[in-house]
Amino acid sequence: MARRIVIIQGHPDPAGGHFCHALADAYAAGAREAGHGVETVTAATLALPALTTKQDFEAPPPPEVAAVQAVIEGASHLVIVFPIWLGGMPAVLKGCFEQVFRPGFLLVDPTKGWLGKRRLSGVSARIVVTMGAPGFVYRWWFGAHGVRSLESAILGLAGIRPVRTTMLGGVEAAGDAKRQRWLAEMRRLGSAVK
Repeated sequence: MARRIVIIQGHPDPAGGHFCHALADAYAAGAREAGHGVETVTAATLALPALTTKQDFEAPPPPEVAAVQAVIEGASHLVIVFPIWLGGMPAVLKGCFEQVFRPGFLLVDPTKGWLGKRRLSGVSARIVVTMGAPGFVYRWWFGAHGVRSLESAILGLAGIRPVRTTMLGGVEAAGDAKRQRWLAEMRRLGSAVK
């Protein structure tokens, strides 16, 4: 059965050309080959001001944010790709999530509060992160708190599950053969999306 996949590109460089972009492209290619529809949201190219007050967070979104919300609302599967910076996601991606995942978007009926039905229930997700350190160091020594926060405090709160994670460590030191294996794995995951 064809799925509608939305890839959220979280690398903060709007120019592209990084390994995160290649990973997202490989996932998209595999998904398209399997007959799935794919759209990409690039956080770094969105003109989103920082939210600084509770009133801003709870206010109706500006048009650019509403357009991203519409894309995400139509998804059956999200793929979020980003490099680990200072233990978590880059500020550009965090700011994007703050703008898009407002209570009025996440909750079907915001008057019922956080106990109400989540708009994105039934959507699944895959998080793909890259880092310079070995993946096991980030996961076991540092506790992978940046990724765990995304899994539970953002995606979990949105009702998105299951959430699967792919951590690619030692990316800067990896040779071409290893990078090609990772790209092939992304293509396979895209074609076998669940």
